[in-house]
Amino acid sequence: MTNPEQPVWRFTARNAWRRFSANQGTDLAAALTYYSVQSLFPALLALVSLLGVFGNARATTRTLLDLIRRFIPGSATSSIEPIITAMVDARGSGIALVIGILAATWSASGYVGAFARAMNRIYGVPEGRPVWTLRPTLFALTIAIEVMAALVLVGLAVSGTLATAVFSLIGIGSVGLRAWNIAKWPGLLLVVMSMIALLYHVTPNVRRLRFRWLSVGALVALVVWILASTGFGFYVANFGSYNKTYGTLAGLIVMLLWLWLTNVALLLGAQVDAEIVRVRQLLAGMAAESHLVSDLKDDRGAIKAQAKEQEAERAAREIRLAAALGPTSPRGHGTPGRGTELDADGFVVEHPEQ
Repeated sequence: MTNPEQPVWRFTARNAWRRFSANQGTDLAAALTYYSVQSLFPALLALVSLLGVFGNARATTRTLLDLIRRFIPGSATSSIEPIITAMVDARGSGIALVIGILAATWSASGYVGAFARAMNRIYGVPEGRPVWTLRPTLFALTIAIEVMAALVLVGLAVSGTLATAVFSLIGIGSVGLRAWNIAKWPGLLLVVMSMIALLYHVTPNVRRLRFRWLSVGALVALVVWILASTGFGFYVANFGSYNKTYGTLAGLIVMLLWLWLTNVALLLGAQVDAEIVRVRQLLAGMAAESHLVSDLKDDRGAIKAQAKEQEAERAAREIRLAAALGPTSPRGHGTPGRGTELDADGFVVEHPEQ
């Protein structure tokens, strides 16, 4: 007997990839990469400023660069290292801390806003939330993600001699160090999964009855990101010729490509979640073949946009009808009713009557 679940999962996988291509997922990832770059250096400024105020800036900068090398493959770190060093050497880190945190949060909220627009396209819904509710929501989400990202950085930094010193200070010594080394990676993985889950839950204008800390799409996104980062790093290290092709810009190009792969993985995971919703609706007898049956969080903005679109259509219709009812047509635009047609630029091509 054939397993009835097998064709359903095969349909979900194929349809997710097909709709990801139809929604121009790679182009959306490129747009998100722009917002990623826009928020990257303000975020680094805030982090380095914080390290300069509360710790040994140079020692912590070395730790930060080690963390960056774990995630950004190839020579991309060479483009970031001089900038971070300049930030450390700059004075007035307290002021830079305040300015950097504000700038980083505002810039990063631009990325989250772009991610929300991409998610709305994936789910096939309009953005109906008015700006006075949407922007605070995205800003709060940005702060939550920044805090969780800081936790990940702290978790990665607390290792080796630093972890030994910390656990010795609180009196648990080697026992605490062994427990930390075991629990650290599952804990960091849980935090990263929570960041993805928050993005998937909050950004689209789709109402959900419950929040899922772990979804199939989030798991797919994380696995695809790990595989893509590993494969891309191996390619850059062994086969890529970016240094010969781009010279001093090679590190920047590698970083942009890695950010693009990261956003592709996130959007692909979101598309998988959307197709799982579609399959559940189909199995429940809903007509979700072409569009998901979605309850919007807010439709006020969508109603307002629809009213403006209808007004523009009425104005265009009036122009057409006025031209059709006029005694003569404008010169060069042909006469209505004679079978005229337009060329690619919108000009009339007249054909002699047969």
